[in-house]
Amino acid sequence: MKPKTNILAIIPARGGSKGIPGKNIKPLGGMPLLHYTVEAARESTMLSRVILSSDDSEIITVARALGLEVPFVRPAHLATDRSGSLEVVQHALTFFKEMGEPFDAVCLLQPTTPFREKESIDKAIQQFIEKEYDSLVSVREVPAEYNPHWVFEADEKGCLHIATGEKELIKRRQDLPKAYFRDGSIYLMKSEVILEQNSLYGKAMGFVVSEGKRYVNLDTLEDWEFGEVILKIIGDE
Repeated sequence: MKPKTNILAIIPARGGSKGIPGKNIKPLGGMPLLHYTVEAARESTMLSRVILSSDDSEIITVARALGLEVPFVRPAHLATDRSGSLEVVQHALTFFKEMGEPFDAVCLLQPTTPFREKESIDKAIQQFIEKEYDSLVSVREVPAEYNPHWVFEADEKGCLHIATGEKELIKRRQDLPKAYFRDGSIYLMKSEVILEQNSLYGKAMGFVVSEGKRYVNLDTLEDWEFGEVILKIIGDE
């Protein structure tokens, strides 16, 4: 990548959500869900351009009211339940490449993880550039009780086996190797990996650990209620 990396931030927000109807513009704490991700992107000093990728006219109207750029309408075939993030990102990169504005990398910011730590995007970008990863994702540590070394799978006889394939359990929590899960907050990828390798991750995937306690990934109405609780706590502090 170039010394000064040209990064396109994409906020994906399709219509037709089933788990939480209209979730991308549904009011959370009195503001459209999109608002929180738009504000987080604005705090970054390292993003070259921030855009919305959506197929939905109502979402586009709200996004523009929030001051978010909407350079195109996402094609319908890229806005179904089966549409993958890879195709959505490839579409945006190809759009700008054909307009004569190629980007070195993409930062994917999903509205469904609205509570990002301040400066977390720039922290992730800095590490992504310095380490020259193919991709980088934000993660959180897996609680000990869900660590893969303490997770079991059942065989056809109904007997349990350690999911990692080990024969003996690690007995002490302190001896467990750290394990992480993607929290959905930040994804960074080199454009060449996306377009040439047809991959979001490539061969060298780095990570940054999200430390903040305020976290929710909005998939269900119960998640949404928890998000409202988090905002109330923030407001009471």
